[in-house]
Amino acid sequence: MENRNIARLLSETADLMEIAAEDPFPIRAYRNAATVIEGYPESVAEIVRDPARKVTDIPGIGKGLAAALREILARGSFERRDQMLEKYPPTALELLKIQGLGPKSIALLWEHYRVSTVDDLERICSERKLRLLPRMGAKLEEKVLRSIAYYRQGAGRFTLNFAAEVVEELTAQLGAMGGVESVTVAGSYRRGKETVGNLNLLVTGPGAEAAVEGFVAHPRLGLEGLPVDARAWPNADFGTALQRFTGSQEHNLALRHRALHLGVTPGPAETEEQVYAALGLAWIPPELRENQGEIEAAAENRLPGLVQLADIRGDLHMHTIESDGRATLEEMAAAARGLGYEYIAITDHSKALTMVNGLDERRAVDFAARVRQANRDGLGIHVFSGLECDIRRDGSMDLADDALAQLDFVVASVHSYMNLEPAEMTDRLLRAIENPHVCAVGHPTGRELLRRDAFPFDFEQVARAAARRGVWFEINASPERLDLDAPLIRQAKALGAKFVVSTDSHHPKHLANMRFGVSMARRGWLEAADVVNTYPLEQFRSAIRHN
Repeated sequence: MENRNIARLLSETADLMEIAAEDPFPIRAYRNAATVIEGYPESVAEIVRDPARKVTDIPGIGKGLAAALREILARGSFERRDQMLEKYPPTALELLKIQGLGPKSIALLWEHYRVSTVDDLERICSERKLRLLPRMGAKLEEKVLRSIAYYRQGAGRFTLNFAAEVVEELTAQLGAMGGVESVTVAGSYRRGKETVGNLNLLVTGPGAEAAVEGFVAHPRLGLEGLPVDARAWPNADFGTALQRFTGSQEHNLALRHRALHLGVTPGPAETEEQVYAALGLAWIPPELRENQGEIEAAAENRLPGLVQLADIRGDLHMHTIESDGRATLEEMAAAARGLGYEYIAITDHSKALTMVNGLDERRAVDFAARVRQANRDGLGIHVFSGLECDIRRDGSMDLADDALAQLDFVVASVHSYMNLEPAEMTDRLLRAIENPHVCAVGHPTGRELLRRDAFPFDFEQVARAAARRGVWFEINASPERLDLDAPLIRQAKALGAKFVVSTDSHHPKHLANMRFGVSMARRGWLEAADVVNTYPLEQFRSAIRHN
């Protein structure tokens, strides 16, 4: 059993215990263990089975959790989880994905109406019964119905990090088969879309057809419902296939119209460049193939030189054990140094997020002093002292200005009151941007993919203010967020805004998610000059001071 599956069982048990309003301490223990196990570099299952090793040597795993892990590996569940499933059906966990509902709300719905599925919830809301429960009302009812529609829209979709794991495994499996020369992923995954509904693999080589036929039995093909389409294709026409199976329907239809208009009948092509050249176009990067002006730009040789992962010189949003991260400052710095970065910013949470041990003024200033000392001691990479500071409901910062003034890099983020009216949310963000110590706005729209839609506000007004004040927009590379999205990135760029691409890492392994943020920046037509963490260290340091 993989670490992520073990972690899921522990996390689901914690969710069920929270619905049942049980003791918060074991709930926290299960959650912490799930986080540790998911990010652990070795197979926890192998450690449990190895008589020469102790799973309790893993931080956060005590004797009770060790016994639970042994049960999980023996039969796929454990006693505490079984007890909770006797109280609530497993479908109740699905309700936690609906925006506006928390464990207490779900417990009330179960107690009063025996609601255990999304269908049940939709029926109760449609019958206007949700508003009759304590602490609920008509507004929440409407919000839940909207959230259900959003949730269903995402059904059958998968985040990029999950898809990437499957792609890496399947391409390695296919590539190892005899007579296979190349395995290339196409489709929405290659375009860098926020979520994918399927994977398209193109296989070339003299043994490609046999390899694809023998591949259908691979166990990952049906994993969690992610469809995979693997096709054998001759090298002589590989470019045609790669272009066809990568471009969005809208992009490909526009190309067909162009071909008809020009009277061109494209023949077989070994490369995509040949496909586009036959239509009088420069090669169009996959991320731009959405029929959003890229064909016209290619025809006029004005496509942007898109930012690349290799351009990134630093990561400016990450957490350590000082708040809710899983590694020390030194460990995060070492991991970033291993990626070749010149600098990072440590941005633990501020005090409003008490559940994750957010920093108050004294701790923030003390931690900044520790960062400065660490730089003097030498880390092989420059570390900026920072903070992810909560934006309060009225737009003020969660820490006093004199404390923020002692930090190098302040990311201002919304983590609460996400259901405000658009005008109030707009004013809230505008006030935050005016704070002289704010450098960037973190995950600006608050969306969580497949779980929560963006909160509404006047983005144009906020983007104009950010550009005027020199406050940067974060493109949050966490595959659960990818916020901002491509249309808003393009809009903000047109208004003069600059950007940072950051991972919001809580563990060293999360730093690898930078690739997803860069893909989103590319989908937003950004060049390296638009992204400030492509700057060399001294240029970036000057940009902060100017900011």
